[in-house]
Amino acid sequence: MGLGILKDGKWISEREQEDSEGKFIRPSTTFRNKITADGSSGFKAEPGRYHLYISWACPWACRTAILRQLKGLQEAIALSVVAPEIHDNGWEFSDEPGSIPDPVNGANYLWQIYLQADPNYSGRVTVPVLWDIQTGTIVNNESREIMRMFDTEFNHIATHDIDFYPEKLQKVVDETIDAIYQPINNGVYRAGFATKQSAYDEAVTELFAALDDWEKVLGKQRYLCGNQITEADWCMFTTLFRFDSVYYVHFKCNLRRIVDYPNLWNYLKDLYQQPGVKETCNLDHIKRHYYRSHPKVNPTRIVPKGPLIDFDAPHNRDRVFAQ
Repeated sequence: MGLGILKDGKWISEREQEDSEGKFIRPSTTFRNKITADGSSGFKAEPGRYHLYISWACPWACRTAILRQLKGLQEAIALSVVAPEIHDNGWEFSDEPGSIPDPVNGANYLWQIYLQADPNYSGRVTVPVLWDIQTGTIVNNESREIMRMFDTEFNHIATHDIDFYPEKLQKVVDETIDAIYQPINNGVYRAGFATKQSAYDEAVTELFAALDDWEKVLGKQRYLCGNQITEADWCMFTTLFRFDSVYYVHFKCNLRRIVDYPNLWNYLKDLYQQPGVKETCNLDHIKRHYYRSHPKVNPTRIVPKGPLIDFDAPHNRDRVFAQ
């Protein structure tokens, strides 16, 4: 997320986000290096070497924060958090509650970190960013790949012995992450940033068809890939957590709320109540970001008070799918 762009090392505060048909276009991420446990990639998994930059508002960034938290990598991988609202300089650092300034590069804005890695960089300036302190560059800014590295390459450093990419489920985990990406994770943006009716209609139709399908799946098993939590669930979770508060209204994804789906709603509460997860959930940052950072979608920038959602309410998943 981040609505500006760098072009040949120069910051431009606005960029085009749609094609000629009014469809939202998400360009590919740029930094795709890999950290490995043995260092064979050139980037070795070592404590204190890497720094993670995120936004609590961004579902893609929060995926990585959840894996960092649940694997017990907080001491090994330091964290900075940008302010919730995007203004003319894009993501910025501040001292306001929930934000954590940048101690590594001393940046005021996220685009300055991109220029530290490449002074002539052209492209989007997005979170998450995984920075290598040792070599002074960005290792990776693709959330799915950062999640996987935290989950599989840092096990000798992690303080929690938990595996969200178990060998027996790897194929189905990858297929599930692929399956939910376009209609659901990216689908809410395709709907919210569409600039023509046909583009919006297509995105919303695909989004709710996918949610309807997963509602059925979750009537048969506790989690997306069976009866244990995997990376796919955390990819789904960050979208579902924001859905009723933001996407339902702000992005016009309003056929149904998640609370209207018995299985998806209880599944969402189940994941939220896993130890450590709620520490990565900041609804104040989420709502302020979306409602105040997208003036083309919400010109008044008024942040709604509601809805009132009790994510701590009891769920039934452990009873329905008791081992």
